[in-house]
Amino acid sequence: MGPAAKRNEIRIERLDKSYAQPSAGELHYIIQDVNLAVKGGEFFVLLGPSGCGKSTLLGLIAGFVSKTSGAVRVGEKEVERPGQDRAVVFQQADSSLFPWLTVRENVEFGLRIKRIAAAKRKEISDQFIELVGLKGHEGKFPRELSGGMKQRVQLARVLSNDPAILLMDEPFGALDAMTRRTMQKELVRIWRDTDKTVIFVTHDIQEAILLGGRIGIMSPGPSSKISHIYDVPLSYPRDIADPAFHALHAQIQSHFDE
Repeated sequence: MGPAAKRNEIRIERLDKSYAQPSAGELHYIIQDVNLAVKGGEFFVLLGPSGCGKSTLLGLIAGFVSKTSGAVRVGEKEVERPGQDRAVVFQQADSSLFPWLTVRENVEFGLRIKRIAAAKRKEISDQFIELVGLKGHEGKFPRELSGGMKQRVQLARVLSNDPAILLMDEPFGALDAMTRRTMQKELVRIWRDTDKTVIFVTHDIQEAILLGGRIGIMSPGPSSKISHIYDVPLSYPRDIADPAFHALHAQIQSHFDE
């Protein structure tokens, strides 16, 4: 593993997040004793039912949520606050895009904050607008875009700031089935082109197998933890009709049937 990959790896050790229950006078654990190592450049999927703490764990890695105990490290650094090395892509693009800005202006927003020169901003935004398949739509406003196109804008804006790590919280959950499948394929292509470290949250087993190099299964809450980790021995692009795909799906489904 090279120096860049080392900087992009994530290590979580004995991580707890709890809050006090005043009426009961005791601690309520959302997640408890979570341990995980994600390699730099890996596509790792967190899979689990609603309410099991997936988004809380993602927030702890992002630095949006403070831990109760344990360790979260990116490279050699302990995560204590949000940082430019980590970017979050949310489920609802509407809540993250500025409706008064065009596609290009939204993608360039972070670059403008960094005081990047206009010519360089355009060069960078052109690169990522094309990468996410939005060339020709640069002058449109969010209200003129479909749900899938808005997610592409959100992804282009995140990528334009060149984070080492993408943290994705069910980003395709609000899309229709056809758009969702298209975006899954696009995300795999973009990940392979950029070599980012990706942690992707979902409750959909098929989506997890389509995307992940490894899949971590979170136990039901409260006091959730990563109970099993599966390697996905399938090459990209993945075919849901592949018998090996079905076999892995059935194996993972058995955890939730229990």
